[in-house]
Amino acid sequence: MADVVVVGAGLGGLAAAARLAAAGHRVTVCEQSGTVGGKLGWFSRDGFGFDTGPSLLTLPAVYRDLFAATGHTALEDHVDLEPVDPAFDYRFADGTRLELPNLSRSGTRAAMDAALGAGAGDQWLALMRRAARIWDVTREPFLTSPLQGPRTLARLSRRTGDLRTVAPWLSLRSLGRRYLDDPHLRTLLDRYATYTGSDPRRAPAALATVPYMEQRFGSWYVRGGLRRLAEAVHDRAVASGALVRTHADVVALVVEDGRAAGVRLADGAVLPADVVVSDADATALYRDLVPDAVPARRRALAGLRRVTPSLSGFVLLLALRGRTPGLRHHTVLFGADYDAEFDAVFGVGRRRGAPRPVADPTVYVAVPDDPATRPDDDSEAWFVLVNAPRHVPDDPRAGIDWDAPGLADRYADQVLQVMASRGLDVRDRVLWREVRTPADLERDTRSVGGSIYGTSSNGPRAAFLRPANASPLPGLYLVGGSAHPGGGIPLVGLSAQIVADLLGRAGSPSTARR
Repeated sequence: MADVVVVGAGLGGLAAAARLAAAGHRVTVCEQSGTVGGKLGWFSRDGFGFDTGPSLLTLPAVYRDLFAATGHTALEDHVDLEPVDPAFDYRFADGTRLELPNLSRSGTRAAMDAALGAGAGDQWLALMRRAARIWDVTREPFLTSPLQGPRTLARLSRRTGDLRTVAPWLSLRSLGRRYLDDPHLRTLLDRYATYTGSDPRRAPAALATVPYMEQRFGSWYVRGGLRRLAEAVHDRAVASGALVRTHADVVALVVEDGRAAGVRLADGAVLPADVVVSDADATALYRDLVPDAVPARRRALAGLRRVTPSLSGFVLLLALRGRTPGLRHHTVLFGADYDAEFDAVFGVGRRRGAPRPVADPTVYVAVPDDPATRPDDDSEAWFVLVNAPRHVPDDPRAGIDWDAPGLADRYADQVLQVMASRGLDVRDRVLWREVRTPADLERDTRSVGGSIYGTSSNGPRAAFLRPANASPLPGLYLVGGSAHPGGGIPLVGLSAQIVADLLGRAGSPSTARR
């Protein structure tokens, strides 16, 4: 058994700690902040409470498996999962409204036909059948196995039928146009590129598995907030024997004899380790923690420069008086021009130029009907998110300076105005608001530029260039949203499973090699 240090107590780091501790390793988790959960955060004030990261759980089987593998109690013994139904209330710029039920193919077909016309539901379900085939082809060699760069793609290429199914040469936008005639359905599909921080015009067709997963396995909420999931995984890690240290800021990776040998903390203390598992942002890891002289650092940073960073998000936490009749858990207000939105966020497209705040953004609103989020039954806590460029104050070609005086408040006012123009005017009900910019996300979680998912999926090879779970530096492993297989609650859980399996296959982790 080995001494393992996990850098970061995000969900991926905690899941890795639970699995490794349950396997008998001596695990210490070092978290720079005072709380666990990483991007799965929580903000409370005056009786209001807000999830500040993900607002729904998909593919809960990943965490059911984690709890089954690490103890004698099930996931549902620790968290209260409830289905979100309807899953989403989509409102389009032309006034069309589409409410999609949870876990119902027939209900989805009926809702689409009612809102968009006969046949719309069948078109969407045909696309979902294609997505199901993509899921079946890619799940084992890609999502649940270590990333092996071009070799992973080669595995898919050996069977011509599988390669045609995945169609890595097609973008998500292009795949949608082959199946969907209705512009509303095309817009709906485009939105799922943002689940990986990407642009649907450049993201791969394989991202059609995202709505498939959501509709096949359901959309779930954790009563008390999604942060309860992070707390439950933390508790399981501790019960399995892991030591979780908050306010333990890792400032450097210790490298000896060409392999990771521990970490150095801000107070000067050194924690020796046979294995280091990083749940830090991959760019921050290689740029700030791995010593300059390590050749693997240069190779890793060169690889990260080959892919586009993911988009970020601009968040409003709104404490409101009164209740909103007919409001659903999730509401999405689409703008009139999605392409203009992605052009602005990434600084590309027909309006090529520097990234900039989106003038007419798609607005995502999450309002759980949960007493834990409000001081009384005559109040509501709204989480509002719009896509945003990253925080890059010193390079206007890569992002914007979200700390520029007045910018955040001006843009918050603009977002509220956009919401009002689309039928959700809450400006006279706001008791107070908390504004979270990409700069705040960077400060809170050390995600470079406030990128939500590390790197985007922009480009046919982007997913294969994502930082691998087994680092080029022996003894160093990566989990979390910026590593393979990607961001989002299910995938960070899978990253932890992959790393635990890698260490298990390596025999004695004290001599583990890539």
